[in-house]
Amino acid sequence: MPCTADFIEFVCSALAPLGVVRSRKMMGDYVIYLNDKCVITACDNMSFVKKLPCIADLMADAECGCPYGGAKEAYILDFQDRQKVLRVIEMLWEDLPFPKSRRK
Repeated sequence: MPCTADFIEFVCSALAPLGVVRSRKMMGDYVIYLNDKCVITACDNMSFVKKLPCIADLMADAECGCPYGGAKEAYILDFQDRQKVLRVIEMLWEDLPFPKSRRK
């Protein structure tokens, strides 16, 4: 089941205190960018973040899953603890690279 517009709006508004948030529809699901870095893959009304060492301690008790077939396992964000979500995204943002620019 694809993500609903309400879910994407909810996630984007939750991340708004951290900076400029935008979403982009990709093959029926969404990716969510914070300050031009892709931080969340949203599929089936769930938010997935990469399993990186920088957030391993914070996400130790988090559920894991694959956002789509063939994807690597990722952490599932639980938005019930918004402060934790913001900490995770801040730490993740620091560790992720900016996307490479496309040549035309």
